[in-house]
Amino acid sequence: MRLKKHWIHLSLVLCLLGGSTVSAEQNYNWIEGGTKVSLKQVATVDLDPSLVFLDAENTMKMSRDNNQKPRGNELGSIFSADEKEQWSVIFRYEDTGYIKDADKEKIDPKAILKSYKEGTEEANKERTEGTRIHVTGWDVEPFYDKATHNLTWSMLAEYDDKEQLVNYNVRMLTREGYISAILISDPKNRETDKKQLIEKILPKLTVNAGEKYEEFNASTDKVSQYGLTGLILGGAGLVIAKKVGLIATLLLVGKKFGLVILVALGALGTFIKKLFSRKKRAEADERSAEQENL
Repeated sequence: MRLKKHWIHLSLVLCLLGGSTVSAEQNYNWIEGGTKVSLKQVATVDLDPSLVFLDAENTMKMSRDNNQKPRGNELGSIFSADEKEQWSVIFRYEDTGYIKDADKEKIDPKAILKSYKEGTEEANKERTEGTRIHVTGWDVEPFYDKATHNLTWSMLAEYDDKEQLVNYNVRMLTREGYISAILISDPKNRETDKKQLIEKILPKLTVNAGEKYEEFNASTDKVSQYGLTGLILGGAGLVIAKKVGLIATLLLVGKKFGLVILVALGALGTFIKKLFSRKKRAEADERSAEQENL
């Protein structure tokens, strides 16, 4: 299998996280599509032939090889086998306890958005110009699928210079917590890449017997302290950075008005701009070399 094309994408993604590239072709156990793959003991994915997979161990190894400490709750990651498609999906599991969906009809997008905006602007007071992030609205308002027990939302944001950020989140509720599916893409291709997640991955993901949401046992199972609204406010997402097409982690920390608020990583904006500057310099050097060869 041609692993080089996957490593090009992974290097692009992971270098933003502060790591250096390593030789992937000899280090990662890629699983080709056309077979079923396990997200540990929690779920199974019937992997489409057009996709490739890294299990939890290899996903965490990839992080360590790029000088990043894994969170420890990684379940695996999926990528396109087509070198022209530069997207990926990372799966994680949060053992929060059973999340009741009693508030499914009471999710208030306006109130949630207001909380995100206020929290982010409060955090911006302690950040320097160029590192501030401003939440601008919903890309996809939060919605809950009662049949699949999936909670989905997507938020829009931007830097001081109007550079756009988008995050797309799917949370699949289970008996003892939830699976998060995080799409990594770029704004230009996000709608097309989102179809891969919605059409080729999520419908083929099956929560294993004993882990299903409807198998909850009130007499023995732990119950989460928050519901669907709390999950949106306390969930973590990966944002998509326009131009560089890379990702940066957003942390949800602190509390304001009793709700968890959004705070961006301190050096995020500066790092992205430096990275983009290096990219532009490399492109300029390449053009100069081409001109010298004419």
